Amino acid sequence: MRVLAVRTALFLGLWLIVAGPDPAGLVVGLGTAVLAAAASRRLLPPGSARPRPAAWVRLLLRFPGQSVAAGVDIGARAFAPALPLRPGFVCHPPRLPAGSARDAFALLASLVPGSLPAGTAADGSLLVHVLDLDRPVAAGLAGDEVRLGAALGLAPHRG
Repeated sequence: MRVLAVRTALFLGLWLIVAGPDPAGLVVGLGTAVLAAAASRRLLPPGSARPRPAAWVRLLLRFPGQSVAAGVDIGARAFAPALPLRPGFVCHPPRLPAGSARDAFALLASLVPGSLPAGTAADGSLLVHVLDLDRPVAAGLAGDEVRLGAALGLAPHRG
């Protein structure tokens, strides 16, 4: 019941962001939020993992600085073509469980300028296209995956 209440509150919050706090629309919004929460509970049942708010804050606070630094690097390369550029692929063996956690990690990796998840290798590794193979992309991916796993309340595993 707690899961349903939390999800209803989140969907109602989303409704208020999109539609505004109009009292007439609030009745429709509440009904829609309850139905959406019930559907989400059936489509995405609650797991045993418990998200950790402090870990989410650490992950989210890291992202802007990382994004700005990567964006400056890409901008410098665009305006100074003499800078080395070695595009290629990095294979990252995922440690998060398959499914939505691993998909969330691929989404997170796609937000970092200069890297883009491009598929899965035959061994199950995540293929990430990078602009410069000389940069420590693999270490950054591993660190971000650990941070995301902590935020989601999941322990990483092999396979």
